[in-house]
Amino acid sequence: MRKELENTLLHCRNLPSPPGVALRIIELAQDPNATLGDTAQVISTDPALSARLLRVANSPLYATRRRVGTLAQAMTMLGVNATLSLALGFSLMHGLRGRNGTAELQEQIWRRSVLAALAARILGQQVGVGRTETLMLAGLLQDIGRLALLQTLSEGYAALCGQAADNNTLRTLEQAAYGGDHAEIGAWLAGQWNLPDYLIEAIAESESAATEDPFLRCVQASGAIADLWLCKGNPSDELLELVQFRVAACTGDANALDELLPLIGAALPEVSAIFEVRIEHPAHLQSIAEHARELLILRNLRQIQEMAQARNDTQAMEERMRQLTEQSHRDPLTGVFNRLHLDETLEQEFTAAGEKHPLTIALLDLDDFKLINDRFGHLVGDQVLRQFAQTVQRTLRSSDVVARYGGEEFLLLLNYSDEAAATQVLQRLLEDVAQLPMAVVDGQPVHVTFSAGLATHNGRDGSFGSARELLQAADNVLYGAKRQGRNRVHLHTP
Repeated sequence: MRKELENTLLHCRNLPSPPGVALRIIELAQDPNATLGDTAQVISTDPALSARLLRVANSPLYATRRRVGTLAQAMTMLGVNATLSLALGFSLMHGLRGRNGTAELQEQIWRRSVLAALAARILGQQVGVGRTETLMLAGLLQDIGRLALLQTLSEGYAALCGQAADNNTLRTLEQAAYGGDHAEIGAWLAGQWNLPDYLIEAIAESESAATEDPFLRCVQASGAIADLWLCKGNPSDELLELVQFRVAACTGDANALDELLPLIGAALPEVSAIFEVRIEHPAHLQSIAEHARELLILRNLRQIQEMAQARNDTQAMEERMRQLTEQSHRDPLTGVFNRLHLDETLEQEFTAAGEKHPLTIALLDLDDFKLINDRFGHLVGDQVLRQFAQTVQRTLRSSDVVARYGGEEFLLLLNYSDEAAATQVLQRLLEDVAQLPMAVVDGQPVHVTFSAGLATHNGRDGSFGSARELLQAADNVLYGAKRQGRNRVHLHTP
């Protein structure tokens, strides 16, 4: 709130201070030792206030078969806290309900305040908050900021209200014009009047939506319910959704509005009379309830669709992540696994093998591959590498691992394969590769051969101390195969 508005409110002659009775009630409300006798002594000095409390005590708001005839009886039935809350509400709002040329707008605000008070009380009863009269007072006072602005700025604030189609728009306009909305201004005013802290907080948070306090949630919902009740014609979907959201936040039940509206309607005539305001029962109340149910069904359907879409999006994202993870472990040219995946898998399989089962690795190197690149070019060389990798994959089991080790070198990880089984696989692969063209250039087939070195962990000659030692052994015998003429398989022996 801007400083100039604060100064205006502080020095405004049109803005009444709490009457003397209200000031004494405020003091009592903050005194934990206040008694019925103290309260009765203050209230009895105001005959109009005493009459209102008698009417409240005899109203349907308090189920009693015995008619209350005296203020003392009324206060005994209501209790100290309820009496103070009701008396404070009556005295404060009576002081703010003046006439200054904006009577129609002031009456609209007053109607909203009374409706909010009733809605807050009924909500509190529904959810078991307990302090129903205190809730009623908080609901009643949540718009004192609007009444104060109207008293202070009169036609200027009335024109601002005329520009607002709904409460949210009004708050936006108030922020722009005054540097704060009516909830903030009302809380400031409540502080100036030394109202109890819980009332100041309730007014300040009345337009908020983020709180875990059941008391504050009831107050927040009450203003939205009042707007719904007072709207002309069919309410907007946005207002209905706001009301349903805030009521559900209080009750935990998205359908609670259906039960709440009839309860408000039943209690409204008596409450309107007590607060001396005329609030009509809207003819479209039934259609509001039906519209709310339809909107709830549509929202549930939309949530189901959104959840289904979210699941699909999550699955698609997971699949995409799986593909990206897979791609990060694949050699982009040949499609077989890359060195990164090989290093991880070799360590895992070596550890898993322990001293239990054989694990063989075969290191393959294409013979004279540089001559292919020099003679036919690198594109043909790439085709040869791809075709060779596919041929190897077709020969092996699905549980075996093929990886491009680097350049024209490939490494095979053959789990549960001893020296004899692995040698047989590699000899068959030698024959397949020798017979199958790896590329065709100008109608002429391009054949290649390879040399291989095999080493077996947990084989007939014992085990290796690490995966690196196993790999080094295969590498050593590979170069032995190269030196002895290529196109052959050599097996490691100690």
